Amino acid sequence: MMNFDGLDAGMGEYPPSLHGTLDTGMEPSMDPHLNPSLLQGVELDPEGLAVTGPEPVHLMEGMFSELHSAVSEVGIPVTATHFDLQEEMLWMGNHRGHVTSFFGPTMGRHSSFQAHAADDIRHIQSLETGVLFLSKCNLKCHTRGGLVMFDYPMEEGADMHSLLMTDNNTLLIGGLQNYAVEFDLNTVQETQKFTVEVPGVAIMRQTGRFFFCGHTSGKITLRDLRSFKTEHEFDAFSGSLSDFDVHGNLLAACGFSSRGMNGLACDRFLMVYDLRMMRAVTPLQVHVDPLFLRFIPTYTSRLAIISQTGQCQFCEPTGLANMADIFHVNTVGQVLMSFDVSSSKQALAFGDSGGCVHLWSDAPEVSFNDYSRETEFALPCLVDTLPQLDWNHDLLPLSLIPMPLTSTEQLLSEWSTAVATPSPRRAPPVDPEILRTMKTVGFIGYAANPRTRPRNQVPYKDVELDYDNYNQVPESPIGRDEEPHLYMVPKKYRKVTIKYSKLGLEDFDFKHYNRTLFAGLEPHIPNAYCNCMIQVLYFLEPIRCLVQNHLCQKEFCLACELGFLFHMLDLSRGDPCQASNFLRAFRTIPEASALGLILADSDEQTGKARLGRLIQSWNRFILTQLHQETQEQEGPQAYRGASSSSLGSSGESAIGKLFGCEVENSSLCRCGKETVRSSLTLLFTMHYPEQNSQEKTVKEYDFAEILKKSICLEQSTQAWCENCEKYQPTVQTRNIRCLPDVLVINCEVNSAKEAEFWKVQAEYAFNKAMQKEAQEPPKPKEPPPMPTEWCLDGEDMCSMEGITFDTRAEDLRHVWIPLTLKMSISKSQGLEISSWPEGEELSAAEEEEGASVYDLVVTVPHILDARTGGNLVAHIKVGETYHQRKEGVTHQQWYLFNDFLIEPIDKTEAAQFDVSWKVPGILYYAKRNYHTKYDLRIKNPIDASVLLTEASLARKQRKSHATFIPLMVSEMPQANDLVGLDAEFVTLNQEEAELRSDGTKSTIKPSQMSVARITCVRGQGPNEGVPFIDDYISTQEQVVDYLTQYSGIKPGDLDAKISSKHLTTLKSTYLKLRFLIDTGVRFVGHGLQKDFRVINLLVLKDQVVDTVYLFHLPRKRMISLRFLAWYFLDLSIQGETHDSIEDARTALQLYRKYLELSRGGGNDEVRKVLKGLYEKGRQMDWKVPESDTGDGQGAAVFPSVMGL
Repeated sequence: MMNFDGLDAGMGEYPPSLHGTLDTGMEPSMDPHLNPSLLQGVELDPEGLAVTGPEPVHLMEGMFSELHSAVSEVGIPVTATHFDLQEEMLWMGNHRGHVTSFFGPTMGRHSSFQAHAADDIRHIQSLETGVLFLSKCNLKCHTRGGLVMFDYPMEEGADMHSLLMTDNNTLLIGGLQNYAVEFDLNTVQETQKFTVEVPGVAIMRQTGRFFFCGHTSGKITLRDLRSFKTEHEFDAFSGSLSDFDVHGNLLAACGFSSRGMNGLACDRFLMVYDLRMMRAVTPLQVHVDPLFLRFIPTYTSRLAIISQTGQCQFCEPTGLANMADIFHVNTVGQVLMSFDVSSSKQALAFGDSGGCVHLWSDAPEVSFNDYSRETEFALPCLVDTLPQLDWNHDLLPLSLIPMPLTSTEQLLSEWSTAVATPSPRRAPPVDPEILRTMKTVGFIGYAANPRTRPRNQVPYKDVELDYDNYNQVPESPIGRDEEPHLYMVPKKYRKVTIKYSKLGLEDFDFKHYNRTLFAGLEPHIPNAYCNCMIQVLYFLEPIRCLVQNHLCQKEFCLACELGFLFHMLDLSRGDPCQASNFLRAFRTIPEASALGLILADSDEQTGKARLGRLIQSWNRFILTQLHQETQEQEGPQAYRGASSSSLGSSGESAIGKLFGCEVENSSLCRCGKETVRSSLTLLFTMHYPEQNSQEKTVKEYDFAEILKKSICLEQSTQAWCENCEKYQPTVQTRNIRCLPDVLVINCEVNSAKEAEFWKVQAEYAFNKAMQKEAQEPPKPKEPPPMPTEWCLDGEDMCSMEGITFDTRAEDLRHVWIPLTLKMSISKSQGLEISSWPEGEELSAAEEEEGASVYDLVVTVPHILDARTGGNLVAHIKVGETYHQRKEGVTHQQWYLFNDFLIEPIDKTEAAQFDVSWKVPGILYYAKRNYHTKYDLRIKNPIDASVLLTEASLARKQRKSHATFIPLMVSEMPQANDLVGLDAEFVTLNQEEAELRSDGTKSTIKPSQMSVARITCVRGQGPNEGVPFIDDYISTQEQVVDYLTQYSGIKPGDLDAKISSKHLTTLKSTYLKLRFLIDTGVRFVGHGLQKDFRVINLLVLKDQVVDTVYLFHLPRKRMISLRFLAWYFLDLSIQGETHDSIEDARTALQLYRKYLELSRGGGNDEVRKVLKGLYEKGRQMDWKVPESDTGDGQGAAVFPSVMGL
C-alpha cells in the first residue's frame, strides 16, 4: 500500500481506489469536511442533487472551464469516473458500489443502480454491449440500463485495481497481488494468469506497440503483452507512484519521494522518459502537487496535471510550466479522488470525496466522442396516457382499462404450449373395405357403401392417443394397410426429405423445419447417416476449434475437411450446409471401408443398414481417426510450410486430452502369472448383466452401477499364457487411472434382449419416482407453480385440486439415465460413479479428493420407423458460446438435430428412450466447465502461400500449355477486389425421378455432381481478365457423364496419367478459394449459387455479384449467359462447348456494363433496358442467331489477354 503521511489529511481520509479503501470504522454517509448543522432542515432529492454554483459562464474556445456539476449521493466519495466510448455518457462509481450515468454536457441522469453490494468501484470500462465495473474482488458487466450481463468473482484474497482492454474480447486485470489475469469476455472465463513481482500492478497503460505497468513501489515496467515478461524498467520515484500516462514516444509520471524519517512527500518534479532511447529526459517542474496526470493531445502533446485540492495545470512535457496555465476546480473543500478525459479530448471529469462530479470543457457544444451512437432512454410511463372513458356509453369496451391482477392463479394465456396446444378432432381413417373395393376413374374413386355406419355421421372418440396429432392417414399409399394409431413416431423424429422442384432447392422452405440460427445438414448425399454425429462434434467447442486450426498436406484428411465444414456451420445463419467434401474424403479412407462404414445406395434407401450399430462404429472410427490425424501435425501451420518431419510425431493430441483415458488392462492366468498393459481408450462400451435363465424378471440396476462395471470390466476368456505356454482360461480386468474430460459411451443396444433391459430399468426408475412423490406431503399454502415450470423445469410433479397435470410423470417415463453423474477415483485406484442432483455443485472437500461432476450433453438415438427405414437423430445441449455467436444471448438449451430439422426440446426428452421406436445409441457426458482449460481461439491456418505456383499432377502437362498466370506478390487480392469465377462440373450419379400419373416428373434424388474445373480471373489492374487460377480437379470416383457439351471437359482430362491440363486436388483448389473468401474479395459470375453449392463453400451474400440476378426482372425467367453476352456485349460465346475462362471474363464484362447502366440513368434506366431485353428475348425465342459473332468487340475488352 502507498503511504500518504506526507499529504493533506483529507487525502488520507479518502484516498482514490489506487491507494486503498476507506477506513471501515468511518461513517461514509457524512463527509467530515461538511458542517452537520448546515444540513439541518434541508431535504435532499434522492434522484440527484444539482450543486449550487455560479451562473453559467460563457466558455472561451480553447480554455477549459466548468460546464456542469452533479451529485449522485451526498457525502459518498466518487472513486471512479469514465467517459463512455460509444455513447455521449459520463459514468461515475462511488465508495459504496453504486453507479450513476449522466447524459451529454447537460448531465441529465440516465441510469443509476447498485453494481456491487459493498466494495468501492475501482475501474469502469465501456464496451459495445455494456459496461464493466471492477471492484476489489469482483468483475461485473451491466447493460447501460442496469441489467446484469455477467458477474464474475475473483480468487479469494484478490485486490484488483485496474483493467485494460487488449482487444474487443480480451482484457487484463491487475491489482495488489502477485498475479495479473487475462479474461475472455466471450466465455466469461480467465484464460491465463501471469505471475508478477510483489507488490503487483496498480496501473496499466497501452499505446501503439508499448504496454506499461505501474507499481506502488515507484517503478514502471515495459512488458510483453503476450507473455507479461518485463522487457525494461524505469525507476521513477523512490517512494511510491501516483499516476503515469503514455503518448507517442513520451512517458510522464508523477509520484512521491521518500523523505527519510518524515515519510513520503509529493514530488513536484514529473519524470519524463523518451521511449525511443528508453531513458529519462529533463524532469518537468510543476506548480501544483500532482496526483493525476493525462496527456491531452490536441495540436501539441499537452499534459494535464491535477492535484488533490482541485488545482489543474497544463504544460508541455518538454517545456517549462507556466503559472498562467493553472485553473481551480471548485470542490467546496473536498479532495479530488478520480479523473478522466473524454476520447475527443474536449471534456474533463473530476470526482470528489463529497459525491460530486464536475464536468469541464473547452467548448460550450462539447461532444465526448468523435462519433457516438444514439442513446436509448427508458420508455415513458403509460399509465398517464390511458384514454378517458365515457362510463354512460352502453357499447364502450371496459377492457380498454387494464385491471390489476390480484389472484395468484395462473392466467390461461400464460400457460405453456405443451399443455395448451389446440387439438382439433381429425377425420377418422377411411374404412379399409372402401379402399379395397374402390375403383378409380381419373382422380376420383368410387366404392359401394359397406353400411358399417349411418350416412353423413362420423363417430369421434374422446380418448386421446399417446402419439402425436400429426400422424393420420399417410400421404403415400405405402403403409395404408397399417392402422394409423400404431404409427407412434412423432413427426419431428421422422426421416426428413427434400422435395425438389423445377428450381431445385431454391423454393424449398427450410425455415419451416429450422427456426433457429444454427445450420442443419442435407441428407441426400451418400453416407449422410453420420450427419447427427458431425453436429455432435461441432458442438464440442474444443473439437470445433481444433479442426479449424488444423491444416495438413494430406489430400484426404478428415480433420481438415471437418475444419472446412465447421467454418461453414459457423458462418451460416440458419441455412443448411452439405457435408459433401467431408463424405467424399470419408469414402476414400481404407479403414472406413474395412469397418463396413461405407454404405451402398440401395442399403441406405431400403433401410437394410443397421444404423444403430453403424453409428456406434462410426463414433469409434472418427475419434480414432481424428486422434491420429491431429497427432501427426499439432497446432496451426501453413499449408505449404508444414515440414515432412513433423508427420508421424508421437505427441499427445487434443483428442487424446479431451476423450482419452489411460487404461490398465490386467490378465491373470490360473497359474498365478499376471500381465499388465497400459493403453489409451477414447470411449467405453456398455456391458449388460447376463440374465439367469431361471429368473423370469429382470433385476433392478442403477445406471451408474452398470456404467462402472462397463468401464472397470471383468471377464473370463481364453488367452495365451507365456508361463504355461498354452491357451489358458484367464481373468481379464480393466481399471482406469484418470477421468476423461468427455466420457463417450456406446450403448450397444443391438438386440431385443438389451432393448428389453432398458425398458424394464426405465419402468423401475419411473415407479420409484412416483412412489417418492406420493410419500412427499402436499404443500397447500404455497401457490401452484406456473405451467411453464411444470413442463420445462421438471423438478417436481405438480398438481392442482380438481385438475391434474401429469406432464412431469410423462417426462420421467422411459428415463433411466441420469442427467448428471459424480465420478471419482479413490486412493486405492477404485472408480466410484453415482447419480448427482443436476443443479448442485461439489463441496470443496470432494473437489480436493478428485471428484468431478459430469453433465449429459449428447444423446444419439436410432429411430425405428418401418415406413421410412429408420434414421438417426441427435439431442445436443448447445453451450453458451454458440448462442452468443449466433443469437447474441448467453444461455444453454437442448436441441433436436434431425438432418436439416432443428428444434429446441426439454432436457428430459433428451434422456427419454421409448425403445419401441427410439433406441439409445451414443451418450456423451462432459465434465462441468471442462472447456476452460482449452485454448478456444481460432487462428486461420490458410495463408497467401496457397495461391503460389504449384506442380501439376498430370504427367504430360507442359508450361507451353499453361492457361493462366499465377498472382505475383504485388497482386495479392485485397478486400472488395473483383474476381471473375466460373466452374464446370461432371456427373457422378444420375438423377433419380418418378413419373406421376398426371405426366409430371417428381425428383426423388438429384444427380450427384462433382467439380471438374475452377477458373478465377483478375477483376482489375493492368492484367484485368487474365486468369490466375485454372485448375482441373482430379477425382478418384467414377464419372458417369462428363457433360462435355456444357462443361468442355473431355474423358481423360481428369486422369493424371494422360491429361495435358493443369491437374490439382480438390483440397488444393478449395484452399485457394477459401483464402480469397476470407480475404473479402467479391466474386463475379453467372449462376454462382450452384457453383458454390457443388464446390461446398459458403460465401456471404455481399461477396457475390451474380449476373443471373443483375439482369433479371421479378417473376420472369432467368436468362442465359450466352444470350446476355450477345445482347449487351455483341459477343458470341459457348458455341460448341463451354469454356470457364471465357464465361468468367464475360461475367466481368456484363458487370461492368451493369455499372455503366446504373451510373447513366439509375434504377429506372436499368429497368427500362431489362424490359427491352425480355422483349427481344421473346422475339428471338431466347436463341442467339448463328451469324452474329462480334469477336472484334470481345477481343478489344481485355487487350492484355491476347498475349497469354
